[in-house]
Amino acid sequence: MDIKASDIKDLREKTGAGMMDCKKALVEAGGDPAKAEKLLKEWGLAGVEKRAGRATNEGRIFMAEKDGAIALVEIACETDFVARNEDFIKAGNGMAAQALAKGWDKPVAELSEQVQNLAIVIKENITLKRVVRVEAKAGQYVHSYMHGEGKIGVIVTATSDKPEVFKNDELATFIHDVALHIAAFRPMFLEQSRIDAGWIKEQEEIFQKQVEGDEKMKGKPANVVQGILKGKLNKLMSDICLLDQGFVRDEKQKVSAVMAGLGKTLGAKLSLVDYVYVRVGEA
Repeated sequence: MDIKASDIKDLREKTGAGMMDCKKALVEAGGDPAKAEKLLKEWGLAGVEKRAGRATNEGRIFMAEKDGAIALVEIACETDFVARNEDFIKAGNGMAAQALAKGWDKPVAELSEQVQNLAIVIKENITLKRVVRVEAKAGQYVHSYMHGEGKIGVIVTATSDKPEVFKNDELATFIHDVALHIAAFRPMFLEQSRIDAGWIKEQEEIFQKQVEGDEKMKGKPANVVQGILKGKLNKLMSDICLLDQGFVRDEKQKVSAVMAGLGKTLGAKLSLVDYVYVRVGEA
């Protein structure tokens, strides 16, 4: 089968696997990128979730916040030099403020036109990549965090049966630390109940292939193999689910445990509703 060099390059950038391994995977997958990616995982050659941040696109994230609502705008450009340009930053901040004021939660023509005009002035290819808006509902609290000069943007939404506790400084600090934690560890899901059953089944199949290919596992009793597979899946869940991860300020405690302890201290039930994680250059 004739595999395009561009397909090999795309798969390599997404998985971090070698060029020849990517080509081999594409050939065996009949040219299907998704199947090839799965094969690379089974072969133990890809760490897709951890390597996805290797995208080469440049740009900057801008956020505006007011009255329990947060707007996030991502503008992509060709060079980091432009991402630090004063006109680029001023324009981006203005667009985030507009998105917040007008309630935009996706790219609109008005913002795209402003980006095109900015590209003409700066003389570089600049595009409007993403617009996100999060608004706190009754009993909720939203918080934003920006990391690395606009390279990563995080929005956290929390709720409580006693909304007045969000005025507590200790709780505000905890939610800020959760946002910082998300920026640092990039969980894939909030909690295990949010994970699609099909996705879990796919991971089980990958682990099964890995175990079958491990010479050390040959001749092991079925119950031992199943225990190992279960352990691998449980470890994966704790690695990718925010509430199961070790908290950034105390990795010996899960995020969920720290939150529960704080809720008990404050006499309120606390929950994380959702979060938004955006990194420049990623889909």
